[in-house]
Amino acid sequence: MGDITLTAADGHSFSAYRAGPDDAAHGLVVVQEIFGVNHHMRHVCDAFAEKGYAVVSPALFDRTERGVQLGYTPDDVQRGLALRAKISDAAVMADIAAAAAALGGMKIGIVGYCWGGTLAWLGATRTKTFSAAVGWYGGGIAATRTEVPNCPVQLHFGVLDASIPMLDVRAIREAQPGVEVFVYDGAGHGFGCDERGSYSARDAREAQDRTLEFFGQNLR
Repeated sequence: MGDITLTAADGHSFSAYRAGPDDAAHGLVVVQEIFGVNHHMRHVCDAFAEKGYAVVSPALFDRTERGVQLGYTPDDVQRGLALRAKISDAAVMADIAAAAAALGGMKIGIVGYCWGGTLAWLGATRTKTFSAAVGWYGGGIAATRTEVPNCPVQLHFGVLDASIPMLDVRAIREAQPGVEVFVYDGAGHGFGCDERGSYSARDAREAQDRTLEFFGQNLR
């Protein structure tokens, strides 16, 4: 358990956090928010590892700045957005592919949060690597909602999320009737992160239970 170094297909070398048992039967790629593979994302990885998954979380910001681990202040948000804007989807997907490859030949899923929620959706639609995908409050999913997923997908959104209107969520549901979409009435953006003011313990617990059940069903 700890930091490892991976290499993407284009030769880019980057850091990733790995957790979980060596003899795990199934794996997960955990995709970061716009705050890097920080304390919270490592905690998320460790929680999945405790459930028996081998987990790799790629440090996507290494493409532009190495070692980024931000907090959740307004300044951190702006810095994270600026870093994200410098990295193409193609480059990010190359890093996610390398993270998946690091898990070996086991059946694997992808789960992401915020920016990572959108990337989990792209992992389902733009690759055939994953057997299941879960996205939490992915703000870019609505814009790519007509893409066709290659695996089962589950999505989670908060009704009070100021950055993802319920009109977007309804549009996703209409475009993707085969995708499980859950909304949480009292939840805002980032409701799954216990280091943010928007954290909702009840909603986070329910979403996590659904996530684990979904992976349990689809990664068997």
